[in-house]
Amino acid sequence: MRGVGRVLIIAGSDSGGGAGLQADVKAVTMLGAFAATAVTAITVQNTLGVHGVHPLPLDLIEAQARAVLDDIGADAIKTGMLGSTAVVERVAAILDTTDAPAVVDPVMVAKGGQALLAEDAVEAVRRLMVPRAALLTPNAPEAEALTGVEVRDLDGQRRAGEALLALGAGAVLMKGGHVPGETVVDLLITPTGETVLEGDRVATRHTHGTGCTLASACAAGLAKGLALEPAVAEAWAYVAEAIRRAPGLGGGHGPLDHGWPVRAR
Repeated sequence: MRGVGRVLIIAGSDSGGGAGLQADVKAVTMLGAFAATAVTAITVQNTLGVHGVHPLPLDLIEAQARAVLDDIGADAIKTGMLGSTAVVERVAAILDTTDAPAVVDPVMVAKGGQALLAEDAVEAVRRLMVPRAALLTPNAPEAEALTGVEVRDLDGQRRAGEALLALGAGAVLMKGGHVPGETVVDLLITPTGETVLEGDRVATRHTHGTGCTLASACAAGLAKGLALEPAVAEAWAYVAEAIRRAPGLGGGHGPLDHGWPVRAR
């Protein structure tokens, strides 16, 4: 049998299909890897916002992850919405049972502004998830919450990224979507240097799930055996095109076109 990169996704479900596990599975699949999941919470949401969050029991979250790891295995793990300190602690313990690199998306707030991480759990993410991340993928507000460094420009992205490296992250992809400017600059920072990924800003409200998609696309590349820089570059190009091809669904923050590679053939 032909080998395929395996990604275990530990995150929340988005009933609207634009973010969360649904976006994660689509991105991993489109980039040629195999996606398995451990659901942390069920959210009631659409493009207009998050209308309810229902966390799953800790033992059920762990049981899902263990069922996947003990049978299918994982070449990379992606974490998204965790929600509470208790879940962060349990997921950190799960990560310690595997050598698979973790892509940690420190999800804190939904696109519509709803909190997806308890305020008292930010410290747990800083203490437990950041040091376990082979790649951390914060946006500007998340980086500010984790470091206290203001992120308003490229220099702020760089300083926050360096602070996160100092906290133990293996590498940091500082996303620039929240940073003002005609171009969007994402900055990949590692202990040995940095890589700038830059593109024109697309004037659109259809960017729901961008962060989830990017982190999972990075995990897919790592699972396939790509080195960090090529994995991030492949993921970045995939997401940029998915934004440009967004189908315009819903009356609020609509989803990307995760399936564009199929239609582009």
